[in-house]
Amino acid sequence: MINLPIFPIVIPALAAIFLLFAPKQVRLQRGVALGALLVTFAVTVLLIFTVSQDGIMTVNLGNWPAPFGITLVSDMLSALLVATSTLLVFFIVWFATYYFSDAYESNYVYVAMLFLLVGVNGAFTTGDIFNLFVFFEVFLISSYVLIVLGGKGVQLRESIKYLLVNVIASALFVMAVALLYGTVGTLSLADLAQKIPLVENQSVITVIGVFFVIVFGLKGALVPLHYWLPGSYVVAPTPILAMFGALLTKVGVYSILRTYTLLFDGGSAFMQNFLIILAVLTIVIGMTGAIAYNDVKLIIIYNIMIAVGVILYGIALNTQTSLEGALYYLIHDMLIKAALFMLVGMMIGITKSGQLRDMGGLITRFPLFGWTFFIAALSLAGIPPLSGFFGKLLIVQGGVGEGSLFGPLLILLSSLFVLFSVIKIFLYGFWGEEKRVYDGPLVPYMNRLIVPTFLLVAVAVAYGFGAEAMHPFITQAIEPLVQPEIYIDAVIKE
Repeated sequence: MINLPIFPIVIPALAAIFLLFAPKQVRLQRGVALGALLVTFAVTVLLIFTVSQDGIMTVNLGNWPAPFGITLVSDMLSALLVATSTLLVFFIVWFATYYFSDAYESNYVYVAMLFLLVGVNGAFTTGDIFNLFVFFEVFLISSYVLIVLGGKGVQLRESIKYLLVNVIASALFVMAVALLYGTVGTLSLADLAQKIPLVENQSVITVIGVFFVIVFGLKGALVPLHYWLPGSYVVAPTPILAMFGALLTKVGVYSILRTYTLLFDGGSAFMQNFLIILAVLTIVIGMTGAIAYNDVKLIIIYNIMIAVGVILYGIALNTQTSLEGALYYLIHDMLIKAALFMLVGMMIGITKSGQLRDMGGLITRFPLFGWTFFIAALSLAGIPPLSGFFGKLLIVQGGVGEGSLFGPLLILLSSLFVLFSVIKIFLYGFWGEEKRVYDGPLVPYMNRLIVPTFLLVAVAVAYGFGAEAMHPFITQAIEPLVQPEIYIDAVIKE
């Protein structure tokens, strides 16, 4: 049990390595990938309940104690996000087994998906900032493979942009880590939290903090660092887009959450104002894009930006209430964005178009599909008592509690824009008359594709209805962020 935090990283890694040697065995690829993900999810559930009872768990690799060695840290925040990510990848891989052709599946797609999960789970679990960079690179390399699979010209063009942006972000990440180490002399998050307040020139720490926000902002698509997101994501096949939209930007947001609360808050009004400005800009640009486009993928992609901005606003306030809301909303958005990308991918597969003008009447032929999308849309918009409501409510309460009205009003306004954008898809795509005869290779598989999608939406709905049951876990996850000494004492044992 003492090494439990390492298993969500090791299990998918071992499965991926095994599958490297059997790329053409499609059934084996599917079975091993799904089996490994189920086992990993079971381990993450055990991890959550172990942490809830025993407190923060640490693993010192090579038996070198923190801060000298590599430390993995599973607090409740890490455990919840690792469990959510694993569950998401399970449903997306299940969806992909019906969505992709055998030829596509034999191109190491499940290997890359598993390695992407290794990087994401590692980033959520690592206890030092250099290994955060290492795990970022693991999932980025996997994402490079996934974004070019299929080899279409538009994919290759956009993948070059995606690659260049992330190479630049990685270079900036290394520079930021070097600056931090040169200033403080350590890279352990717990040790940094102890030593940063002792640095005489706090302005240097603020500059480094801004540097890290820029790095993580590139990963999380914060405005004005978002320019790569719409084009790069819209060309990806549906299961890949679901993984990217649900996970990759959220790792950037998580990194800001962890480093800002633990290292760079320090009572600095500048950092807080800087994050609030970025959050507001991201929400506004996301709202504009969500209502401006009639491409169903782009509408949901711009909704990613709205969610990132809302979560960042909660992080910037840095109160117990706002951080609880940010975490509630982060988990909700991971679940519902993956489901929505799967749903719009099915719409495109049936209608042979991503444009709303070419759709219509889907609910007549596919009623379960239509109503599943409707429920997911309401959840995304934060209609009570669905999962999007509680996170936004707590963030708004946190803003009002800090004496601010602009941020809370903007978040409430963003809910209207989100609702308008997704209901537009529902009305144009599912109501009315069919614009064309819906046939082709995807239609016979609708019943198979809808099962993992429907179950994922059901999980998101259950998360909303079970908000009260989740509250003790959310509260425990936020405690080390509000009181960093809890995290420090758990990692650095005297």
